Amino acid sequence: MYVVRLWATRRAGALEAVYTVFLRIFQALDPLWRRIGHGRLEKPVAALEAWFKGALFDCRMCGHCILVATGMTCPMNCPKSLRNGPCGGVRPDGTCEVEPDMRCVWVEAWAGSRRMGDGEAIMKFQGPVDHRHQGSSSWLRLSREKMLAATAANGGEGRE
Repeated sequence: MYVVRLWATRRAGALEAVYTVFLRIFQALDPLWRRIGHGRLEKPVAALEAWFKGALFDCRMCGHCILVATGMTCPMNCPKSLRNGPCGGVRPDGTCEVEPDMRCVWVEAWAGSRRMGDGEAIMKFQGPVDHRHQGSSSWLRLSREKMLAATAANGGEGRE
């Protein structure tokens, strides 16, 4: 799993492009998701998301995915679950003080963010994880939030 995680971080730019296209398609299908019902979709979509993101990013399904802000590196893989940068225990060679055989998640996140279009997204503060969303689909929630924001931006009428 660790080797695949490193592979994904080193291809962060390409994976960001794939993610952007996927999210646009997912959002375009929002009328269908609403007809089916987000509640009914939660289990199957969360299972698909867990499989896909678990295989590529060793995702922990925290419910608040920030892969696009962290160089396609899941910060929940940090032994200390830090979401806003490394602790003071990063060794000079970039390895983790808790797991010396592992490069610091944040060293990898920084490197991955340099390969992405918005390399500054890593600088944005990330709020704490709301553990009530553990195991839920961030894809569905993010799609729903973006569609609500687009509707609000258009004065409550239609979409972008």
